[in-house]
Amino acid sequence: MIKALAVLTSGGDAPGMNAAVRAVVRRALDRAIRVYGVFNGYNGLVKGGDSMRPLKWEDVGGVLPKGGTFLGTARSDRFRTREGRREAVQHLLECGIEAMVVIGGDGSLMGAHVLASEWAEHVEELQKARPEGSGPAEGQPSETLQIIGLPGSIDNDLFGTDMSIGADTALNHIVSALDNLSSTAASHERTFIVETMGRHCGYLALMATLAGGASWVLVPEEQLELRWHQKMIESIDKARQVGRPHQMIIVAEGARHADGLPIRSEEIRKLLSERLGVDARLTVLGHIQRGGSPTAFDRVMATRLGVAAVDALVDNPEVRHTHMLGLVRNEVVATPLTEVVEKSQAVRTEIESGNYDRALELRGDSFRKTLSLVKTLTRISPAQKQHEDGAVAIVTGDADAPGMNAAVSVAARCLLNHGVKVYGALDGFLGLIRGNFVELNWHELVGWINRPSSEIGTARHEFEDGDLARIAENIERYKLKGIIAIGGWGFFTKLQEMVRRREEFEALRIPMVLAPATIDNNLPCTQFSIGSDTALNNIIEAVDKIRHTAGATRRAFIVEVMGGKCGFLAMMGALASGAEKAYIPENRISLAELNQDLEDLRCSFQKGKRMVIYLRNEHSSQHFTTNFIRDLLEEESMGQFQVRTAILGHVQRGGAPSAFDRVLAARMGSSAAFALLEAMDGTPQEDVSVFGLRGGSVTSVALSEAFTEMDFKTRRPKQQWFMELTDIANSLAKYGPSCVVADVQAPDGE
Repeated sequence: MIKALAVLTSGGDAPGMNAAVRAVVRRALDRAIRVYGVFNGYNGLVKGGDSMRPLKWEDVGGVLPKGGTFLGTARSDRFRTREGRREAVQHLLECGIEAMVVIGGDGSLMGAHVLASEWAEHVEELQKARPEGSGPAEGQPSETLQIIGLPGSIDNDLFGTDMSIGADTALNHIVSALDNLSSTAASHERTFIVETMGRHCGYLALMATLAGGASWVLVPEEQLELRWHQKMIESIDKARQVGRPHQMIIVAEGARHADGLPIRSEEIRKLLSERLGVDARLTVLGHIQRGGSPTAFDRVMATRLGVAAVDALVDNPEVRHTHMLGLVRNEVVATPLTEVVEKSQAVRTEIESGNYDRALELRGDSFRKTLSLVKTLTRISPAQKQHEDGAVAIVTGDADAPGMNAAVSVAARCLLNHGVKVYGALDGFLGLIRGNFVELNWHELVGWINRPSSEIGTARHEFEDGDLARIAENIERYKLKGIIAIGGWGFFTKLQEMVRRREEFEALRIPMVLAPATIDNNLPCTQFSIGSDTALNNIIEAVDKIRHTAGATRRAFIVEVMGGKCGFLAMMGALASGAEKAYIPENRISLAELNQDLEDLRCSFQKGKRMVIYLRNEHSSQHFTTNFIRDLLEEESMGQFQVRTAILGHVQRGGAPSAFDRVLAARMGSSAAFALLEAMDGTPQEDVSVFGLRGGSVTSVALSEAFTEMDFKTRRPKQQWFMELTDIANSLAKYGPSCVVADVQAPDGE
């Protein structure tokens, strides 16, 4: 049984590292394990002393919103030597540490692996070097050093995980910068060259191009033609001629010429200025990409991995752990450190050797498909001329969701690129009923990617007598060959009704596809629906601001969030913000529970807390309302603390969509468009195809199958993956550990 472990952060800092450290510390303490924080990375491990300090439960309170790492990080030349690593082992032995959780990139993980592989040798040497007559060492050193690595890198360049801690936050910073730059670019008709991080990985640049609506991208993994710059100049010149005078070019810092020499952003700026006479400006985002408060995704992922790291060490003591834990297809997966490092560095080697096809292959299918999609979306005009024999209608609703415009824009442009005319049905199904359509134009759609809500409008409407007949008439009048629906539960039932009435209305026998979009994330066949990530980020931003109001007054807040009868936003919001409680519809509220919450409040404030936050889903209880809970806790507080409420309302669905929602919408929109193209060229479709993100991939199922996954009474899936995280959220948000941890003094009494 492991009695003590160390946690350190190393290499470049990444937003979300603090969330991982918090999870490791609190999970370990909750399982009666001493925890030492190693300050300043491997430097602290080599230095020892005050650089390795016991961490208590309260030491990691309030760290979730903070960027970087409060443990600090630094590269250590001393640790690269065998003598330095021997000193590190000595300091670990002095503290009785048998395991380490290392959060960082491939270099940090390799350092941990080397330390673990040399452990037995260093222990033997240190025992032999003990002064004669000093007596035996206190306790018996462990035969092995257990290592769990967690991926911390904004570049997202590590094998063994779909995302690394910090990448989502960095991508959001880039996309936000692009949104800001696009305004001034349009005002002054300027072309901006934006340089992103990514010396050996083009993830940030590629996804920023997709999510930010840029017109050109250069990444290390792509082999460029000898005259690529001439093509870029011609493309930008053509764009200006067709009425798009402002352009955005994204350059990853590791992008290379065909001969392998690095591409300099400044040379692109000079080239455009000299050859086209355009007002070209250069923006190097630099370290702004890794700063600031982490996104909800990074906080949740880091928390899941941190908890899993401790559980792996405790629950599998027979395993010699030298693994990295990553998130693969939304599941925590362990990969040997050697494999992580070798395959991560292999991409770099292939790029430096000029083997770009192999580098792309190693990046994976998702990266290749995204690069291909970006090539389509960055075209100045469609590849094919418009056909005259049919069209596709796109409809959005019932309620708006951030990212809908991205889905519409990408789906429409994929169709237009194949010569298909595309209409937008205005105001949801009302547009189909009334024949209220607007033709969607390639150039107009380019600017939709970052816009909130839905440009073609949404409306709630239940089918009435004659509605389907009018829809059938409009399908024939406008020669519609397919429908793409982007919306929530109401769209599922409406499309079902249209399929059911095909015998009566032959015009309804056209292919139809559905992309789930709702902030509630309560739809079948997808782990995330379009809009839910933005809403979640809006919630944690609000909760973070509420925490800033904590002062001398002890105060509890009941924060009401949306979600329908699905607890996703409340539960995940609590996990990401560190809120002490989440009231969700899936778990019935009782008076006994409220009494316990009252006692927990009293204990929290007695232990020094100034702010406690409970999140409550709007439909978590019919009778135990937000105001009722506030009044109850206020009445029973006996003046020990105040209770306030905050109802976030439509703030949750407002603002520009997050990078995650834009990328998800683009993937779903393109998948829907290509599926529709295939169905239009083939046999008539009998059912509606419902797309969703499952296991990291966008896949489709038949609408009839989707209905089997739903609880119709509550309008939520029968199985919800996020409910597995309830225990984590509850255990980490407590005011203290469940058990008393042994004295944190070193075994020798020092």
